[in-house]
Amino acid sequence: MNVCNFIALPAIFNLLTLLVQGYLVLFAFLTLTMTTPAPEKCDEKWKSQSGLSVSRNDGTTISALKRWKNGSGLVNSAPSNLPSERLQYLAINALELTAPASDVLLKGRAQWFQLSGHPDSLAPAGPGTVWKRRVGSEDAERCAYEALSACPHMQNAIPRYYREVEYRGDKFIELQDLLHGFEDPHVMDIKMGARTFLETEVSKTTARSDLYEKMIAVDPNAPTELEHAARAVTKLRYMQFREQQSSTNSEGFRIEGIKMPGEPPINDLKRIKSEEQVMATMAKFLGGRSHIRQKIVKRLKEIRSYFEQCEYFKTHEVIGSSIFLIFDENSIGAWLIDFAKTQAVPEGIFVTHRTPWKQGNYEEGFLFGMDRLIKIMETVKLDSPMENASPIVER
Repeated sequence: MNVCNFIALPAIFNLLTLLVQGYLVLFAFLTLTMTTPAPEKCDEKWKSQSGLSVSRNDGTTISALKRWKNGSGLVNSAPSNLPSERLQYLAINALELTAPASDVLLKGRAQWFQLSGHPDSLAPAGPGTVWKRRVGSEDAERCAYEALSACPHMQNAIPRYYREVEYRGDKFIELQDLLHGFEDPHVMDIKMGARTFLETEVSKTTARSDLYEKMIAVDPNAPTELEHAARAVTKLRYMQFREQQSSTNSEGFRIEGIKMPGEPPINDLKRIKSEEQVMATMAKFLGGRSHIRQKIVKRLKEIRSYFEQCEYFKTHEVIGSSIFLIFDENSIGAWLIDFAKTQAVPEGIFVTHRTPWKQGNYEEGFLFGMDRLIKIMETVKLDSPMENASPIVER
């Protein structure tokens, strides 16, 4: 061996090392993006009654992801001698996701945006995932996602749930990024239900002056003579007044926000109230694409059917959840999202989600809203219907 070859060996070794490390990082990204981890046990009573299994395929990767919750994020236990398990072990340890995505990861995600919800509650976390910040001390949303991920009827109707994350004192849940893979899409967020407040939020009957001021800021003639005299209204009175300003009360849903291609998000749509206004907004969103309308209606009917079959929803009120619609020239998608205000109802009560609400029955009208949404989507008049130029993929 000559001197030149001897000197070149370290350089070759370093190059091979970098290539292996790059492959492991790529494999980790693919593993995290394509694998659905099994949810932790949550709402034990429901799961034991339903008899549903939470087991999934690819147990090695799932177990590794679950162990992230219990430590630093690294998988420390040794894998078996199976080549596939050892490779997964190396890949997961090669990439520790402990912070929101860096600028490098987000270079290809310049179009990422948040359409609705609490400002800064969502952050891109990596290829195909987002972190959603927990608001307050309640753990309702994590529990809901874990329970619904175990329900065979709902697994394909909600974003893929990965794990809970704690970062710099805040807690997040890591979810599938529903924008991932779409190119400059049409997006609509639809807040579901004829009631958007929890039963517990209106249990107090004390009249409040601050809510009176909010009411007259919207409509000075809304309070009754007695409310004007007291200059105060109850929380229930104010919440019902607020819902009457949109299509929430009449249609069982309201359009929360829209994003059209090449335009900034529009999220001041809460005053869209009449059926005609709703239809006009839907027509603009669809833009004459009758083939897209057909795919969306089919998907909405699937979600409705999944919801009706899921035992979980028979004992929970679903407040503030949304239907998330998205499509581009090649794909369409629709999911049920947002479960921060989903709560179990008292034992012995079963919710139909269609019966009109009266205090104490916990009905919120989610399925009533789904029925109306599907009907309107089916009947909305499209201007200059466009023919399907290419096959559309459902996600």
